Amino acid sequence: MKVIAIPLVIAAAALTLTVTGCGDTSRSRVASGTAIGAGTGAAIGSFSGNAGRGALIGAGVGALGGVLVDEHQRGSF
Repeated sequence: MKVIAIPLVIAAAALTLTVTGCGDTSRSRVASGTAIGAGTGAAIGSFSGNAGRGALIGAGVGALGGVLVDEHQRGSF
């Protein structure tokens, strides 16, 4: 089962970072990143039997992705 989960985690992370750019304002980018990350984390966490922990970790990663995409869109780096 772990062999299947690792590529799924990588694909979900890439999708999350790609879709986090949806939105016009900083707040909407971070919010969409958090929501997408939480959903993805819950789905991945359900494989290990702990969807809640996966959702929390995914929300954090998604929020970070949203902040990074927002900073990039504003030309900070």
